[in-house]
Amino acid sequence: MNLEDNLGDIVRKARKAGNVSAETAAQAAGISVDEWNALEQTGQPNSKVNYAALAKALNLSAPKLEAIAKGWLPSPKETSRWREFRMISTEKGGNTVNCYLVWDEVSREAALFDTGWFAEPIFKIIDDEKLQLKHLFLTHTHEDHIAAMEPIKQRFPKILIHTDAKSAPPQHKNRRNDCIQVGSLRITNRETVGHAEDHVIYLIGNFPDDVPHVGIIGDTIFSGSMATGFISWDQLKERVRSQIFSLPADTLLCAGHGPLTTVAEEKEHNPFF
Repeated sequence: MNLEDNLGDIVRKARKAGNVSAETAAQAAGISVDEWNALEQTGQPNSKVNYAALAKALNLSAPKLEAIAKGWLPSPKETSRWREFRMISTEKGGNTVNCYLVWDEVSREAALFDTGWFAEPIFKIIDDEKLQLKHLFLTHTHEDHIAAMEPIKQRFPKILIHTDAKSAPPQHKNRRNDCIQVGSLRITNRETVGHAEDHVIYLIGNFPDDVPHVGIIGDTIFSGSMATGFISWDQLKERVRSQIFSLPADTLLCAGHGPLTTVAEEKEHNPFF
């Protein structure tokens, strides 16, 4: 799977986060404004870019940014280590979004994290694995993450929904000290406002064979990039540092868009940090 954000997406986000004009960015990069606009649109520089000066102007890491330009990708993840874990990607209108399903191997109790665009691939795994879907955890309520909620609720009317949405009934609202059991699995949450006011991430632990924890991180960071700070860029970056980068280095990070990664890889390679 390719990165969610190419080089053009990354520098455009960094420019907006820092309120830097295209003219200033182009000058720092040592290219014309037309070349800069083409870079943002295509992700492909058509001339030699001064990454050191550009990164300084955009508050990015120059070596990490240049590595992205040269095609860096996170290492492929052998997800069979987490036997009761599935990543499900659905696409609509050019927007591919990930949701995630986990379950207890003995009880077959299952939890879904976000819904993606369509419920059918989720239902297929549930039927094939003979699962009992008990919980739906929402990272935030942007459309692409909750689009399939209604068919899921229709099929599983007793499903327990967990969210930070302010409009949610009290019984569905996350509490910071919650520890939800799904069979032997333990699920906790961490508040991560920045991309959305109701954004929250979830940490799943106690998988068989002592495999690393799994972090369902929604739209906070993507591998090699970060989400848009619709609420606050600074707040989003602070939450990434305090709530995601504080997790163990081998934690499997499962973003709402793009490939799987780890805390260690993002600390080493994400140019925003």
